[in-house]
Amino acid sequence: MRARVEELERLADSDTLTPLPNRRYFVRALSRVLAHVARHDTPAVAMFVDLDGLKTINDRHGHGAGDAALIHVAALLRRHIRVTDVVARIGGDEFGLLLDQLDENDAERKARSLEQLIEKNPLELKGKTLPLTVSIGSTALRADDTTESALARADAKMYGTKRG
Repeated sequence: MRARVEELERLADSDTLTPLPNRRYFVRALSRVLAHVARHDTPAVAMFVDLDGLKTINDRHGHGAGDAALIHVAALLRRHIRVTDVVARIGGDEFGLLLDQLDENDAERKARSLEQLIEKNPLELKGKTLPLTVSIGSTALRADDTTESALARADAKMYGTKRG
């Protein structure tokens, strides 16, 4: 019975497409990081990553290609953050990252390096090369943040990056 409950808990925290945690897990992890930031005054960053043009990929190449693009980006993100950090799929074409021990300047450099990484690693699919880009917004977490305020700030910065 205990093994079944553990399996159900794991499934409840997992994205059904990518091998990543889901938004539910991400929000809980963000709450823990915010508590740590408030108590120990340590730097940490939240990032929103948006896969640009997913609708276009789906329309031109089919939903299977869109799914493959999401899986590809998820794998790239997972491989290029520390094992102690968190990456999760938090929406249709959005990912969230939680990075400990980074200040805002380091976070901006990391965001730009992840954008370049994804741009330099297009999706190879059935003999076609599909270029991919992402827009990333990052925000330093503050002691007085709530999960909602931190997510809203990261989301706003991501949209600012997308427009810029």
